[in-house]
Amino acid sequence: MLSTGALRAHLLAARLAGPVATSREDSLRSYRLFAARDPRVTLGLHPRWSWDEGDLLRLMADKCGVSGDPAYRSGPDVIDPERTLAALGAFAARLAEAARRRAPVLLGTGHPHRLLGFYAGLADALSAAGCLVLTPAKGRCVDITTRFGVRTYSIDYVRGVALVREPGRKGAGCETGAHTHSPLPVRAALEGLADVGGPLPELVVGDHGWVCGAGQLGIEAVGLADTDDPALFVGEAEGRVSVAVPLDDAVRSDYYRPLTRYVLNRACLSR
Repeated sequence: MLSTGALRAHLLAARLAGPVATSREDSLRSYRLFAARDPRVTLGLHPRWSWDEGDLLRLMADKCGVSGDPAYRSGPDVIDPERTLAALGAFAARLAEAARRRAPVLLGTGHPHRLLGFYAGLADALSAAGCLVLTPAKGRCVDITTRFGVRTYSIDYVRGVALVREPGRKGAGCETGAHTHSPLPVRAALEGLADVGGPLPELVVGDHGWVCGAGQLGIEAVGLADTDDPALFVGEAEGRVSVAVPLDDAVRSDYYRPLTRYVLNRACLSR
C-alpha cells in the first residue's frame, strides 16, 4: 500500500506537483482567456459568477497553491502537493461512493497519451466492484474546432475509457487517440445514451471537457486539472464539479501509476 508520504515524494520527484512544467505565462494566458469567456478554456462550463483575472488568480492560489502575486509573470508554476493529496482523497471518496451504489459511470480523457492508463485502472476497479462502465456512442462523429480549423473526430473506447480519434486512424501508433479540450465528446456520449434509453452516468471521471461538459449538464463529475485549466476549479467553486485534483496533466504516462494505486487503496477498491 502506497503511503501518503511516499506519494508526496513521488509527486515532487515526478514534477506532478511542486514546480511543474506548465509555465506561469501559460497559466496567466488561460486566466485571461477564461475571464473573456473564451470557449477554448471554459471547456463547456458556463460560469454563474463573474470571474475576472484577479478572481481566477486568487482561486487558483487557493485550489492549487500557485503564487497569488500578480507581479509574478514568468517562470515555472507551482502546485502545492498537500492540495493534490487532499483532492486525491476527496476524489477517492467519490469513487468509493459510486462503487458502494454500483452506480453507472463514464470515464473519458482529452489527454489519452498521458492519462489513459490512470483512468483505465479506475475503470477496471469500478467494473469489478459492480459498476456499469458505460461506453456509449462508439464511432459517433464529432466536429471539433481546433487551431487548424474544424476537424472531425470519432468517439472510441480503450479499456472502458472514452477518447476521440481521427476517423480511420486506428491501429499501430494510434491507440491513444487525440488530445482535446472540447466538451462536445461528452455531450455526444450522453446523447447516445439518451437515444437508446440507456442509463445515464451517475458519475463522470476524466479531465478537460469531459468533466466540465458533464458538470454543466448537472451530472456529478470529478477529474484532474493543471494550473492552466481554471475551468475545473471554477466548476468546483460553483458546485458543478465535485472534485478537481491539481497536478501536471502532461508528464510521462507511467508517472501516474502510483496515483492509481493510491486512489484505489483509499477507495477500498484495490484487488
